[in-house]
Amino acid sequence: MIHTQFDRTAREALTAKAVDAKIRKNLTWQQIADASGLSVAFTTAAVLGQHPLPAASAEAVAGLLDLDADDARLLQTVPVRGSMPDRVPTDPTMYRFYEMLQVYGTTLKALVHEQFGDGIISAINFRLDVQKVADPDGGERAVITLDGKYLPTKPF
Repeated sequence: MIHTQFDRTAREALTAKAVDAKIRKNLTWQQIADASGLSVAFTTAAVLGQHPLPAASAEAVAGLLDLDADDARLLQTVPVRGSMPDRVPTDPTMYRFYEMLQVYGTTLKALVHEQFGDGIISAINFRLDVQKVADPDGGERAVITLDGKYLPTKPF
């Protein structure tokens, strides 16, 4: 049975405990994802309190991180989503994503509506990928793919 959280503090405490275990055990997010059997983006988001994990994945992650049975059960609950408080983020990496949406949000909206019509890009039926690639001008570039199902607005 699926259970839902209504108070984010339980998942926040579990996130802190899981991240501490990740650091203590010197694990990567990819290693944790490999244990879960799910993608690195989904697993990371789940451990950080943004998604529930299926039972087998939750138990595998809990085992890898030396979390107890209550923690494994909590990893399976639907969380109160939203990883940033209701304000402009101050963390520089998170702020840059906010800045990108401030600059390109209207452009993305205009292009999505022109190409698809009135609707939204789902964050539920969604895939996320982050890749590091060489920059031809030197250094490295981040390629971030946001792949969401288009859901048209339906008149009623």
